This record gives sequence, structure tokens and C-alpha cells, in this order.
Amino acid sequence: MIPEADILVVGGGLGGVAAALAACRAGRSVVLTEETDWIGGQLTSQAVPPDEHPWVEQFGTTASYRRLREEIRRYYRHWYPLRAEASALTDLNPGAGRVSKLCHEPKVALAVLEGMLAPHRAAGRLTVLTEHRPVSAESDNDVVRSVTLEGLRDGTRRTLTARYVLDATETGELLHLAGVEHANGAEARAEFDEPHAPDEAQPLNQQGITVCFALSHHEGEDHTIDRPDDYAFWRGYRPAFWPGPLLGFDAPDPRTLEPVPRTFVPNPDLDPLGVSADQSADAGDKELWGFRRILARKLHAPGAFESDITLVNWPLNDYWLKPYIGGEAEALRGARQLSLSLLHWLQTEAPRADGGTGFPGLRIRPDVTGTADGLAKAAYVRESRRIKAVTTVTEHDVAIDLVGPYGGTRHRDSVGVGGYRIDLHPSTGGDNYIDIGSVPFEIPLGALVPRRVRNLLPAGKNIGTTHITNGCYRLHPVEWNVGEVAGALAAHCVAEDVEPHQVQAEDKRFEEFARLLDRAGVQRHWPDVRGY
Repeated sequence: MIPEADILVVGGGLGGVAAALAACRAGRSVVLTEETDWIGGQLTSQAVPPDEHPWVEQFGTTASYRRLREEIRRYYRHWYPLRAEASALTDLNPGAGRVSKLCHEPKVALAVLEGMLAPHRAAGRLTVLTEHRPVSAESDNDVVRSVTLEGLRDGTRRTLTARYVLDATETGELLHLAGVEHANGAEARAEFDEPHAPDEAQPLNQQGITVCFALSHHEGEDHTIDRPDDYAFWRGYRPAFWPGPLLGFDAPDPRTLEPVPRTFVPNPDLDPLGVSADQSADAGDKELWGFRRILARKLHAPGAFESDITLVNWPLNDYWLKPYIGGEAEALRGARQLSLSLLHWLQTEAPRADGGTGFPGLRIRPDVTGTADGLAKAAYVRESRRIKAVTTVTEHDVAIDLVGPYGGTRHRDSVGVGGYRIDLHPSTGGDNYIDIGSVPFEIPLGALVPRRVRNLLPAGKNIGTTHITNGCYRLHPVEWNVGEVAGALAAHCVAEDVEPHQVQAEDKRFEEFARLLDRAGVQRHWPDVRGY
């Protein structure tokens, strides 16, 4: 029996978990649903180490996100055989990856997130339904009345009601099911006058998805997988805007689009304590093994680990042939075949530094991803459906070329901060990378408030951004911040018997809500820092 709840959070990714935590902390009852059997989204089921801004160790996140990061480090210090000098680091980077100051294994993040939710589940405030997906929603009079979920194990359907419904799905699925006005793909330039928008709207022009996987390397062993069904296609595929075959170590530099060779040397002898992860200085993506490494064997006692573990989320396995939103099954199959083909190519044909070919000792790691085949449980989805919001964040708010390195829009209703380059991966519309310098930004509450619907809030990548600005708002700490604010706002509206539109529009009501966020440790404004 599922209890009736004040708030229903559909989608158990980072935004959904943050929303559930915030609402539970406020004393509200919550049902949290998730399509896979792991909560955590990007960090866990999608197996993506966090992409974060360079100031993350000092400021620029919510207090609860900082707690998540510190608990991940605490887990490693407590359970792993870290070298003393590694364990002592306050800014321990368990994988010594270059993409982030905190690269780690998906299961560690899962354990920490489950721990954060545990007291609320024990208190009866929180019910978590994994392996459930939304299949329909009923709305009238600008209110979402119910959401029907299907259990993926037995096909059982359950219809749930709640005062507030939060869409924390990876694709903004509830926006579609509940008939909430939203955008998909690229807006026309005329809509917001964004310099990098296309002349005409392109709803099917979406960023590529990636099916990630984890690898270790065991010299002298042969872990070569069977030749994937689509290997011949992917082995011969050469995108028009690519310097060579997609399955090759030459790829564009995302920022300049110039061809740049990537290097691949498993288990390098360098001391991982010497790795610096700062994307404002170096994107870190030219050396593939260390780019998203999630376990560095040399951080631990000698002999504890035979190999590093690296996470494969590279230019070589971004999939953009078919849009994911609206064609999930076909795109997912293609993306999975691409990733398996990349692995087979690495094992059999990839050029080695010693002049040979192939790395048969590469072993895919199902134990890391929690799946039978070793591929991540879910695709890494960079771009969601996006609500038509009271406030839409556009390129004019954040692009460094438009606002200057210390510019950016200051919002009266700021409910958080974020920072990242406007980073769009190659898209289903045939676009190459669009990677633009941006400034540290504020998150306006108006971007979380739909123009019409009164009791549905976005709680992830589905807020009021554009195809362009989604590129800097889609990363881990911002998704968490958005979810935390959505959960806090829903709880506040239940407690005060007000609606989100009132909180956003009326200064006195917003100031009251902002004080709650301030007390919860939600940073709403930046100090004087420069964009990159």
C-alpha cells in the first residue's frame, strides 16, 4: 500500500533525490519514483562522474550538495585502503580524473545517497518506488490531478495523487504526459535572439546521448567481447564534421573545433596525486584513460588493485544519429551498439603507443555499473524537454562574449548558482560541438515556475532554459540545486497554502521563501569571480 503524500517526485536522479530530501526536511510526506533500480541518475545509473565548476571546493553549491561530496570522500577514507597522504587530503579525488575534483565509482554515490534518504524512509515520511515509470497523467483547471505509474517488473499500474507533482525525469516526461507547455530541441533565433540558435526551430535537434561503461586493464589477459551486431557500420562511420572515423583517436577540440589527437595509455605510471582537475585551465579530455578515471590504483596500498578503473564517456561514443526524446528505444539501441563497438575496436584495432594494435586486456566492468553487460543502466541524457517558464534563461544572460567576463544577469528571485561553459555536444541536427565561454550564473525561481500549470514544478534539466543555455545548466550541481529548490518550494507552498506563482511574483512572499533557502545553505549569489 502506497501512502498518500503531500509531494510526488517522479524521477530519482540527482534533482529528484535533492527534491525529496528538501521536502522531507521540511516535514512533508513524499513519494519518490525512479525508472531504474538505482537512485542518483547522472552519478549512478548513468555512471557519469560529476562535471563541476573550478570553485566547487570553496563555494558555488548548496550545503546539501557539499555534504554529498564530503560523504563520498568519507566513504573512501573509511572503507578503502588509501595511502596515508591520499586519505589526508581534504580535497581527495578518488579516481584522480581530470574532468572533476571528485571522480568516483557509481556504487559509492549510490551508497551515500541511500544513506541520506534512510532516516526519512525510517520515519515514514518517504516512500521510494524504484523500477517504476510514468505512463499517463490527468490534469484539469491548470492542476495535475494524478500520475499513473507502471511497475517494470510486473506491469502493475498505480495511480498516485499529491498536492504537488515534481517532474524530475531525465527527459521531462511529465511535461509531455500532463500537457504542460514545453520546448524540445532548438528554438528559432527569432524567439530569443540568441546568436547560436538556428534560423528556424528544430525540435528534433537534440544533443547526443551517451551509454557509458567502465573499464579496467589487465595486461596479458584477453577479455575481448564478441563482435557487436552493428560493428561494421560504426567501424566505417565518419561524420561529415569529424577529422576521421568516429572510432579513432582524432576528434575535434570542443572549444576550437580543430582536429586534436587523443592519447590512450591504460594504467600509466604517473602518481595520481599530481593530477590537477580544473576545466577552466584545461578541459582534460585529451588523455582518455585519465579523463574520467574513477579509481586510481596508485592512491591505494600497493597491490590492493590490479588496475585503475576508467569511465568511458568520450567523444568516440556520443550518439547523435537519432533523437532520444520521442524515439527512446531506437536511439538507445543505437547508442548501446556504438559503445559496444567502441569497446570491441579498443580491444582489437586501436593503435597502441608501442606500434601494435588492440588492447585485449581491457575488461568491461559489470560490477561497477550494476548490469549484466557492463553498460550503464541508463543513457546519459544531456538535454530534456524544457518548460515554458515565467523566466527563460537565454544566451544573453550567461555567454561571456555577450555579457563580459564579470557580467551575467542578476535575478531578483535567485534561488541558487551554477557555473560551467555552454557545452553542447554534437547533435541530431548535424551540429558539431557548440562550446562557448560563460559566466557564473544565478538560477531564477521564475525558470522553475510554469507559465500556466499551478502544481507541477520541474526538478532537473527541464527548467526554463533554451537549447543553448541548457548546455551550462545541465550539470550535476545545478541539477541538484534545482531539485532542492523545487522540493523546498513545494513544501513551503503546502505549509503556507500559497502557490509557486505567488512566491515568485510577490516580493514579500519571495523574501520569506529565500530566508528558508538561506538557512538551508542554498547559495544564491556569487562572489566576484570571472567566467571562462
